[in-house]
Amino acid sequence: MHKKTTRKALEIKPSGRSTDFLTPSFIFGCGFNCSYCYCKRHKTEGVDIATNTLEILTAVDHHAWFADVEKPNQTHPKYVTYDIGCNSDMALHAKNYEWGTVFEFFKQHPIAMGSFATKYVNDDLLKYNPEGKMRIRFSVMPVDYMNILEPHTSTLAERLIAVKKFQDAGYEVHLNFSPVIVKTGWLKNYEYLFRIMDKIAMLYKWDTDTVKAEVIFLTHNEGKHLYNLEHKLPGENLLWQPEIQESKVSQYGGKNIRYRAGLKKQYIDQFVELHDKYIPWNTIRYIF
Repeated sequence: MHKKTTRKALEIKPSGRSTDFLTPSFIFGCGFNCSYCYCKRHKTEGVDIATNTLEILTAVDHHAWFADVEKPNQTHPKYVTYDIGCNSDMALHAKNYEWGTVFEFFKQHPIAMGSFATKYVNDDLLKYNPEGKMRIRFSVMPVDYMNILEPHTSTLAERLIAVKKFQDAGYEVHLNFSPVIVKTGWLKNYEYLFRIMDKIAMLYKWDTDTVKAEVIFLTHNEGKHLYNLEHKLPGENLLWQPEIQESKVSQYGGKNIRYRAGLKKQYIDQFVELHDKYIPWNTIRYIF
């Protein structure tokens, strides 16, 4: 169910990882039902659509000129970067909000750039050329995990083949390894993923110098875990592994679990070693 709403809270929050800042939500909620979804922890049903797009963009404009961020940094060498879709999949829900107005704002803005992650290849977005001022981050994970955790999303092949299409259309394209799942045999699964990526990148002639990546190891949530069990969502054997995880209270009070600090350092080192062996052309912007 989609509901029109006026976004009253226009706070722009710091990020510092994927982007410098997070914009107020143009969309809150998601039509996908991924078992690990951050957004679904807070809104399990329905999608709220902001009606005051111009007011949100005005807040972003005012913020950008006084943003306390030094350039260059890992989010971008020049522009102040804003994640426009931390509470939804902006490509999936493009028809539900004024995406053309949002994209045009960033295209024309002298110092601000937009960014969002997606699991959906929306060819309608190829009709617009943002001239490098919009970054699309295609989420990728091994197919065995994707089939369980990301039902009804675009396939891995569709996402990887889309990289070149979106580059040619004028987008900056990055990859989002998120969430990285640790399970028996996980390194073999990621080796296979990296091999596929390397072949497709060469076959479709990606501009590999510009395809960078972010890597985010799984953080799960107690409430989402219980919701998944109650509603029989698949994948809890991948997501909920207390024997290798520890509790973490989020900055917003959520009861989360993540891989234990000592183990996670090992997992990160293993991931990076494997990544650099098979796709050394892919620069990891950050990993945690």
